[in-house]
Amino acid sequence: MSDTTRSTRRGPAAVAGLVATASALAVAEAAAVALSRPTSTPLLAVGDAVVDLAPPPVKQFAVDTFGTADKPALLIGTAVLLALTAALVGAAAGRRRAFGPAGIAAFTAVGLASVLTRPGSGPLDALPTLAGAAVCTGVLLWLLGAAADRPQAVDSVGSSPEPSPGGREGTPTGFDRRRFALLAGAAAAASAGTGIGARLLTASGPATGLTPGNAVLPRPGDPAPPVPDGADLELDGLAPFFTPNADFYRIDTALSVPRVDASTWSLRVHGLGVARERVLTYAALLEHPDLRERDITLACVSNPVGGSYVGNARWIGVPLASLLADSGVRSPADGGPADQLVSRSQDGMTIGTPVTDVMDGREAMLAVGMNGRPLPYDHGFPVRMVVPGLYGYVSACKWITEIELTTFGAFDAYWVPRGWSARGPVKTQSRIDTPRDGADLDRGRITVAGVAWAQNTGVDRVEVSVDGGPWTGAGLAEEDTADTWRQWALDWDAGSGEHRIAVRATDRDGHTQTSEQAPPAPDGATGHHTVTVNVA
Repeated sequence: MSDTTRSTRRGPAAVAGLVATASALAVAEAAAVALSRPTSTPLLAVGDAVVDLAPPPVKQFAVDTFGTADKPALLIGTAVLLALTAALVGAAAGRRRAFGPAGIAAFTAVGLASVLTRPGSGPLDALPTLAGAAVCTGVLLWLLGAAADRPQAVDSVGSSPEPSPGGREGTPTGFDRRRFALLAGAAAAASAGTGIGARLLTASGPATGLTPGNAVLPRPGDPAPPVPDGADLELDGLAPFFTPNADFYRIDTALSVPRVDASTWSLRVHGLGVARERVLTYAALLEHPDLRERDITLACVSNPVGGSYVGNARWIGVPLASLLADSGVRSPADGGPADQLVSRSQDGMTIGTPVTDVMDGREAMLAVGMNGRPLPYDHGFPVRMVVPGLYGYVSACKWITEIELTTFGAFDAYWVPRGWSARGPVKTQSRIDTPRDGADLDRGRITVAGVAWAQNTGVDRVEVSVDGGPWTGAGLAEEDTADTWRQWALDWDAGSGEHRIAVRATDRDGHTQTSEQAPPAPDGATGHHTVTVNVA
């Protein structure tokens, strides 16, 4: 019986499939790092394809269920599914070797299709997947051979030696389990070391060049005014006025955060109505004479009523309107031919923003700094867009590399074909931060507090209702700007029992939040945030 026809028991064969697949992923990761193409690994590419193909309700379910951990959850789920399939392929190959290469070929086809259909992909992006497939085939056949049942030896006169205990003459003697375990363990350890090392190199960003750790922001020529006294009520349980960078929400589709070297970064501005195409560098933005600092609250369209996908930061950047005007761009209100600004990200994301909103006088900017420091990688280093009053999916392009002026009729940005509105003005919203839903409280005076926001308009009034009773005006913190959220608080004399507390806000245009409940899709959630508390 030859090595290619001997059978392997299902358990060891399944282990061989798992170890071979782990080796493939590790080698693909290392190859991607060596080629400086970290997003070309098949696992990330398949994950990205799943994100792109998932219908909007599935995406929203993932955000609602896992929050900002939706990407790790997707990768873990993909890895688990891959492991199960790898074990099945290994077990099948244990009975018939041809099933191994056939299964690996199917995996490779899916990986290549995912990798080569990513925005900006090229032939080199196929190499990590192909390298992984070659290693997977070699390791699988090697381990299957090590785990194959061995036939009994036959002497020169045709007689068999004494059979093993419990065996029969002419039957396989089994395999060396200790040897197989050592070989499989060594391959698994090598794979883990290679994969972890490659991932750490990717996570650390470029070894040279400008990074968030060594970039130095100049003092803006137009600094933000000091935050008024009384803008931060500093109450326990209430979100601070400024959201720390580490706590600022992150909702995007990037499974692997781009690590861009700012010294080689550039931004191309072109398209309809652009009289002078421009290419901007990071240094040019830092040296811009109108570098300014502004306090702006951002909100995600996926934020449910009362949710945490909203934050306030002090941003440093260059006014987007002046950059566009320098290129000859005119707002549609002034006869300009383009009504949509399409921003493109390093990871291929496209975001469509109304040109009118960018050029109507609001503090839209290309931001380079966040809360006094260069942007973190997670939030768009080296440059991102910030537009007050628009949800992030139509304005907050991270890792931006291109701005094209076009029309809404000519191009649909990433989210529009997936069921979201082409225009996404932020809806007036309010949230109760304290007490929390389900809290157990003592009788007496309780402080109910939270935040409200209506970017680019400003919050004029916040009211609280207990158990469906009359709406009572809450005290408002001092306003920083119309582009920032506003804290509020109300002292409530709590009696015994279960109570339901609701909040609503009214903006400076006189628009009061509707009580009608609506989900985030297609243009932002509506309804009053309510919490239920128990008072002893």
